[in-house]
Amino acid sequence: MKSLNEIFYLTLLAALTLSGCKSSEEKNQKTEDFSSYLMVYFKDDDHSLHMALSTDGKSFTDVNKGKAIVAGDTIASQKGIRDPHISRGPNGAFYIVMTDLHIFGKEKGYRTTQWERPGEEYDWGNNRGFVLMKSYDLINWTHSNFLFDEAYEGFENIGCAWAPQSIYDPEEKKMMVYFTMRMGHGLTKLYYAYANEDFTELTTKPEPLFEYPDETIQILDADITKMPDGRYCMVYVAQERPIGIKMATSNHINRGYEYHPEWIDKEPGSCEAPNVWKRLDGDKWVLMYDIYSINPHNFGFVETSDFKTFKEIGHFNKSEMKTTNFTSPKHGAIIPLTKQEAMRLAKHWSYDLKF
Repeated sequence: MKSLNEIFYLTLLAALTLSGCKSSEEKNQKTEDFSSYLMVYFKDDDHSLHMALSTDGKSFTDVNKGKAIVAGDTIASQKGIRDPHISRGPNGAFYIVMTDLHIFGKEKGYRTTQWERPGEEYDWGNNRGFVLMKSYDLINWTHSNFLFDEAYEGFENIGCAWAPQSIYDPEEKKMMVYFTMRMGHGLTKLYYAYANEDFTELTTKPEPLFEYPDETIQILDADITKMPDGRYCMVYVAQERPIGIKMATSNHINRGYEYHPEWIDKEPGSCEAPNVWKRLDGDKWVLMYDIYSINPHNFGFVETSDFKTFKEIGHFNKSEMKTTNFTSPKHGAIIPLTKQEAMRLAKHWSYDLKF
């Protein structure tokens, strides 16, 4: 594990150094520049951030031999993170958002109660916010903790804030963070808010992102992708029976999503944490999701070229999709990298990446 001084910029000098790297990263990356894939994920046993690389989008290798690159107890108010998501902004920066929650905090000795607050008042998990991180090189990160009840009046009764993701909104010209939230004992729903430029806090109050047609059903774990026709596809979890993945589409990133009734995962049991990413060698997109209804849990994959029909690919290590040096990933997200970015990350962690 790297020391905190190596992982984070904690001084003004480091911040100035970071801003100095920015000019060389200002231009947007084009699809043809990309040559590899980066997956972020976490594990239940350590509640920490992990990274894995792939040059073909099929076989993924953890850059730190299956060990965390950032320990959850060094960055989260609850001493653990879940549900990491990574995105790239238009200024060349990378953004990671994570649930600030340790579900085994009592067992690990971080608290004396099962949850941070009484379960009879705030239900399962009952965390209050997120960990936000930003980097220009995937190695040096700034980070902050954002708790809704401390930031906004009227959120003292927040029941949970889970599965945050970020995406650049070209209309607002800001990074949008969208997430699952529950107030008190209510149902989980999908919301969005905008972050400041430094990505240290959310600056707008949460607004509803999408309403499920059946108001008695919980929805969570949204993932937004821009489709080839310019519209946005949002995949998300609907807690029907079994719990699975559906999609909605819109002309706007933060509103107007049209409900589609079809299930798009291929699992007989329940799954969650959908993430869509594009293959670099063609016009196909992969939907990846976490299957928690099987033991051991695993990731499942389906593929589409039109966002209408989805073909099953299979599971990790039971199909062409492989993990080479790690097991039991949870709630992953994948983005493309350039060769230079991938090689720099691999070199930092002493991983001999071959193209």
